[in-house]
Amino acid sequence: MNNLNEIRRPFIIAGPCSAETEEQIIETALRLKAGGQVDLLRAGIWKPRTRPNSFEGVGEIGLPWLINAGKITNLPVITEVANAKHVEATLKAGFTHLWIGARTTVNPFAVQEIADALRGTGTKIWVKNPINPDLNLWIGGIERLKNVGLTDVNAIHRGFSSAQHKTYRNDPMWEIPMALKTEFPAIQLICDPSHITGKRDLLQPVAQKAMDLIYDGLMIESHIDPDQAWSDAAQQVTPERFTTLIESLILRSEQANESSINEDLKSLRLSIDKIDEEITALIAERMKVAEEIGAYKKEHNITILQPKRWEVIKKRQLEYGQENGLSIKFLVKYLEALHQESIRHQTAVMNK
Repeated sequence: MNNLNEIRRPFIIAGPCSAETEEQIIETALRLKAGGQVDLLRAGIWKPRTRPNSFEGVGEIGLPWLINAGKITNLPVITEVANAKHVEATLKAGFTHLWIGARTTVNPFAVQEIADALRGTGTKIWVKNPINPDLNLWIGGIERLKNVGLTDVNAIHRGFSSAQHKTYRNDPMWEIPMALKTEFPAIQLICDPSHITGKRDLLQPVAQKAMDLIYDGLMIESHIDPDQAWSDAAQQVTPERFTTLIESLILRSEQANESSINEDLKSLRLSIDKIDEEITALIAERMKVAEEIGAYKKEHNITILQPKRWEVIKKRQLEYGQENGLSIKFLVKYLEALHQESIRHQTAVMNK
């Protein structure tokens, strides 16, 4: 049984976004190895780009470059596959670790094709979340791989496309990977700060948050000359800066060692439990009032939905919530859920 007080070192995947030349791959590998923080060396061989005239990877000729860099540094290597042909080429080259990218995870047909090609191989595989925030697509991709007998199937969180988020390249939406971990408690969950942030200066705080959320590891892109990288230059760091970043992370255990601290924590948790019960009781009371309103609307032939009234409530609660330190993101989700539950209660009364 694992000791809950033990501080586990994160599993680290690092390397350039794309393999460009054999020299670039080997130098990156050697400099990362010198830092002593890497468990798995990565590089993209095929790059699924949005537009056809972008750099789409060196292709199959880059596979032996990565394998050779792994042999020189004594590091296992990993690359991305998007179809059965990629799987065949990587297995022939000697790869035992692969990942499926976000653009592929979104397509169940493609994932099934990869799963069928990997059947009976024992390959260790990581599945990135789909581009869109669809938990079931992510779960489905993992299940398809498990269904063909693969036993070492893991997940990589790289964020989700969102028109609303301006800070990051991809919105983390931390609640989705947390839900995935609930679905698969034993899965290895890795965070990819490079694709979440899209900016090297934001890598450290996102990596730290992943560690605080008990992620099992990180995937971070590193290049010998980031600004000259052929793809995703802004989010890559030099091997030396990568090493410094990993060394800066604060690693914490799930529980405190001292019994007195645990007692203090227990007391605080009891307070949280009491407050949660009070919140639930107040919401239940609110719904009883909503039912009375539903009965009144039924009697006087008034519609359930009252957009102007709801906008007044929402505006007031958003202002009040922010004044008390709550985030807009939380308040919007909470108020929407509250509104929908109120409508459900009123509908039940109206349709009696």
